[in-house]
Amino acid sequence: MKKILFVVIAVTLLGCKKDEKNNNKLNVVTTTTMITDLVKNIGGDNINLQGLMGSGVDPHLYKASEGDVTKLVNADIIFYNGLHLEGKLVEVFEKMERSGKTPIALTDVIDKSTLIGSDYFASNYDPHIWFNIDYFISFGSEVSRVLQEKDPENAQLYEENWQNYYKRLLSLKSDITLKIEELPKEKRILVTAHDAFNYFGRSYNFEVVGLQGLSTATEAGVQDVQKLSAFIIEKSIKAIFVESSVPKRTIEALQAAVKSKGHNVEIGGTLYSDALGNAGTDEGTYIGMFEYNVNTIVNALK
Repeated sequence: MKKILFVVIAVTLLGCKKDEKNNNKLNVVTTTTMITDLVKNIGGDNINLQGLMGSGVDPHLYKASEGDVTKLVNADIIFYNGLHLEGKLVEVFEKMERSGKTPIALTDVIDKSTLIGSDYFASNYDPHIWFNIDYFISFGSEVSRVLQEKDPENAQLYEENWQNYYKRLLSLKSDITLKIEELPKEKRILVTAHDAFNYFGRSYNFEVVGLQGLSTATEAGVQDVQKLSAFIIEKSIKAIFVESSVPKRTIEALQAAVKSKGHNVEIGGTLYSDALGNAGTDEGTYIGMFEYNVNTIVNALK
């Protein structure tokens, strides 16, 4: 990592210019798949966009390769989540800031007093805020502002793209609210591999319980499994959920613990939490992921 950080500092100090081979388009680098999809919808074909993380990648554990560092150094703009979601990239970003390049943490635009607190992260906040659509809209507004500032010639296009996507996000809010209303409030208990869904829970009145806590860097112990299995039995919870970016063995162990006590709980499906689905699929977009998750949750818990 020290070698990588040295490369970041050395190359950044030389300064970066737009790649003339790419018609002077902005070189934009993003971290998570959710942010990549957002920037793609706003920037369109007028930017060269590279996302560091792919489908199923856990941002909590992601480490920058030398290839990633090259992308970061050559970027005109870097967008990342912040709040220590990309925990192992924090040191890289801090070194870049001290060298004169400022990656943009999109969570900086959110009023911290409205966030959910967490002792698991150095930021002291739960970083999974894309499950609050209003927060994600704030992300989009900031991305549009930055792109317009950096590339004023295409400012109108970025604004039009953002307004179109903004309308789609508002439609998403309306659609999922109607779907969730199909589920009685007493059945709104969401048990998953780790606590990525607290903002979702707060927005739609779900009690959210994660087996591993907020960070996948922590491991669930036997006592955690036994305690949660007792909770599932007590609440007569019908289904629990695997996450795409977390090994399913923890949820399978939980299911086995419930069955060992003479009860049954189904695995209701796989939810997308820290990463979107495969590129080219509906679940590979933020809107499609959200719709898929809500349909999966509601249909399994009914």
